[in-house]
Amino acid sequence: MSEAAAPTGDIPPYRYTAELAGEIERRWQDTWEREGTFHAPNPTGPLADPAHPRAGAEKLYVLDMFPYPSGAGLHVGHPLGYIGTDCYARFQRMAGRNVLHAMGFDAFGLPAEQYAVQTGTHPRTTTEANIERYKAQLRRLGLAHDERRSVATIDTDFYRWTQWIFLQVFNSWYDTDARRARPIDELVAAFEAGTRPTPDGRPWAELTPAQRRAVVDDHRLAYVSQAPVNWCPGLGTVLANEEVTADGRSERGNFPVFKRNLKQWMMRITAYADRLLDDLDTLDWPEPIKLMQRNWIGRSTGAHIDFPTAAGPVRVFTTRPDTVFGATYMVLAPEHELVDALVPAAWPAGTKDAWTGGHASPRAAVEAYRKAAAAKTDVERQTETREKTGVFVGAYATNPVTGGDIPVFVADYVLAGYGTGAIMAVPAQDERDWDFAEVFDLPIVRTVQPPEGFAGTAFTGDGPAVNSASVERGVDLNGLGVAEAKARIIEWLEASGHGSGAVTYRLRDWLFSRQRYWGEPFPIVYDATGAAIALPESMLPVELPEVDDFAPRTFDPEDADSDPETPLSRRRDWVEVELDLGDGPQRYTRETNVMPQWAGSCWYELRYLDPTNSGRFVDAENERYWMGPQAEGDCGGTDLYVGGAEHAVLHLLYARFWHKVLYDLGHVSSFEPFRRLFNQGYIQAYAYTDARGAYVPAEEVVEVDGRFLHGETEVRREYGKMGKSLRNVVTPDEMCAAYGADTFRVYEMSMGPLEVSRPWETRAVVGSYRFLQRVWRAVVDEQTGASRVTDDPADEATRRLLHKVVDGVRGDMAGIRFNTAIAKLIELTNAVTRLPATPREVAEPLVLMLAPFAPHIAEELWRRLGHAGSLTYVDFPTADPALLVAETVTYPVQINGKVRGRVEVSADADEATVRAAALEAVAATLAGKEPRKVIVVRGRMVSVVA
Repeated sequence: MSEAAAPTGDIPPYRYTAELAGEIERRWQDTWEREGTFHAPNPTGPLADPAHPRAGAEKLYVLDMFPYPSGAGLHVGHPLGYIGTDCYARFQRMAGRNVLHAMGFDAFGLPAEQYAVQTGTHPRTTTEANIERYKAQLRRLGLAHDERRSVATIDTDFYRWTQWIFLQVFNSWYDTDARRARPIDELVAAFEAGTRPTPDGRPWAELTPAQRRAVVDDHRLAYVSQAPVNWCPGLGTVLANEEVTADGRSERGNFPVFKRNLKQWMMRITAYADRLLDDLDTLDWPEPIKLMQRNWIGRSTGAHIDFPTAAGPVRVFTTRPDTVFGATYMVLAPEHELVDALVPAAWPAGTKDAWTGGHASPRAAVEAYRKAAAAKTDVERQTETREKTGVFVGAYATNPVTGGDIPVFVADYVLAGYGTGAIMAVPAQDERDWDFAEVFDLPIVRTVQPPEGFAGTAFTGDGPAVNSASVERGVDLNGLGVAEAKARIIEWLEASGHGSGAVTYRLRDWLFSRQRYWGEPFPIVYDATGAAIALPESMLPVELPEVDDFAPRTFDPEDADSDPETPLSRRRDWVEVELDLGDGPQRYTRETNVMPQWAGSCWYELRYLDPTNSGRFVDAENERYWMGPQAEGDCGGTDLYVGGAEHAVLHLLYARFWHKVLYDLGHVSSFEPFRRLFNQGYIQAYAYTDARGAYVPAEEVVEVDGRFLHGETEVRREYGKMGKSLRNVVTPDEMCAAYGADTFRVYEMSMGPLEVSRPWETRAVVGSYRFLQRVWRAVVDEQTGASRVTDDPADEATRRLLHKVVDGVRGDMAGIRFNTAIAKLIELTNAVTRLPATPREVAEPLVLMLAPFAPHIAEELWRRLGHAGSLTYVDFPTADPALLVAETVTYPVQINGKVRGRVEVSADADEATVRAAALEAVAATLAGKEPRKVIVVRGRMVSVVA
């Protein structure tokens, strides 16, 4: 039986137990809520409070990545970051700052909808119930959130503004000259005035209304596209590239994903690629996260090269244009738009049998190959180790630098959605091209000289160019290094009209449609011509209608050809509406896709600033106060953002894009949403399986002589995630009941550095429990409840230790080193408990330093120390510099490099004194010998050369 569960009769009446902790915690949580203790004042609006103790103080905005409220509730791993930010925010309040810390819920998404499909329960019903459960669990942990600012993405007051932001994006275009988004009306005005030419050069007045709309829509930052998408029949929706796993399946549900051409909403995030990349340098983020974003954006510098064919030029992008002399064949993606035009009726003379795929005609070969390629995922198509496949299309292209004809193939290792969907194949400089060339008996020409002794196949390193000159065409790269050769060939390509220098990106436009029910409706309708029309702001929000069936229809999880039918499309009375949008009442059709779950999380940090504002998504003055730049060159944004590294690409990239659009349009003052990012580690857990591989309850397993037993049965231990299916879940509710929330908080913060993952060990929680009991005993007599605090001064050693701990804890708190701060508090507590009574000059700072970690017991002890009110805004202790100076210094004394003694001298002793004391300490070792040299390193060591 744990100490927490000991019978009441066996413990002193005023001992700190789980029962007493629970009573204290509930009482203080009620007090904080009743008194609005953690309300952060805004500079203006209904949340302003000039009488607040931190009104007008330096601000600090601390933000957590808000949770999705699942039905399973929280396990002990979930609150790790939340407790960490709470400790940091509580410290900063005590350090004098006005701290905004709020919690909301990312509440749209597939889990609730899939549950609705299975049970018929409305997603809102389950989601709101889950939110209430999460709120209760988080409240039980004593988190100091400003509850007035809590939002959920499913609230109509919230997603009204999500729709409004979508309209800002839709009604904008990216001006590449100004490098910013501008209102679409300014683009139209430029076309009308003739200061900007139309794409085909015709005057704007000569274009029909439909043609004008097409021109404008081609510039919008949000647009409709008929394009290849990631179609997941198992989820009944399309997915963004970032939502597809490395093995070509859905990140959620693990369903197969196929390429399909579907009409979808897209966000032109690629317009911001350079800014998203360059502005990473302004952010205080972990370097691995920055690297992941850089790699995802994937900026590449090289050249576009046009290879003439009978059907028109095939354009390729290459980062190695210097190798073009070695391009001995071309490969097009099976979906490439020129394939059909290139395929002749019959195989040309001299076609090798290996090139035909066993088909009698090029048309049959290409059609069969395309069908096979369509059944593969992008990941399968690009697997390096699989055998290379392809077929000759029956046509040739001309290598622009050699003038020679090279065969054109289709092969599935080239993807239509990447680059231009075509490559020039240089087998001597690329392993995949080499493998393909060997399979299809194609020439291999080296254009970069490998080092002497190189015995490999393709050579991808640096070296002098070879076999790279054409007298007829006036280009010679031979002997040049890679960089110089690239510059010269780009110059020749541009001069000859065969290509140009170029920069490309791996980043693709953001696929923004979902064929589901549980998401934000688009504020878009379509007129009789099919044109997309934005609804006016006065018609927002467009609310989700009620439906009888939440399931997308006619899909087979394994069938790439199954078509989606969205739940909203079946509500014809909602879909087909009559509206007056300025031209009189007309019939329109609503968009029946919904936005992805990412939409609400792209901007929620802004709504916390001004959640009650019905006129704007955020008041400009409030935004400027909480998120505005603090100095020249500062990007602005939240001061600290804490969450998991798994959101490195998806959420963080999307949120940065939306924020930059809002900045360009003048709606926010910061050009980045999150100034500082901190990734907390994970709490992992042991799980146990029996001989059948079935999981057994982890709490029932005992370790005996290095073996793990479940009853009498030996089980195997594995380490990793915590989850219900693994039967190793521990909930914070259980921990709070057994030990109290403060113990749980202290344990999670003391397990190790916040950014490092660590295993959960329930048995180890008792150490944190006993620490708090010792703090309690330092102030409260367990038998009588009387104070053990004395007003007598502390002894010199205790006083010096106190100020050393105060100095260390302040530094640790500011640096988010909570485990070492707690270790220092334990050291101080252990010293205090050895005293007959606790000096007030030590007790009060100890309680104040404990408060960020264990706020409930700290509040209770502060009250018992005779103070009225909460300690939330009491100044955090500050060390006396004079007491941080050591009175004595211990010097290790080395003789010929080995420590032979130690000597303690006054900290202000001069060198001669230290030298004399050191020689006296090792006199026996020297045995009367005169040292050749004595070196004193002040404050550190003495070295004697005998």
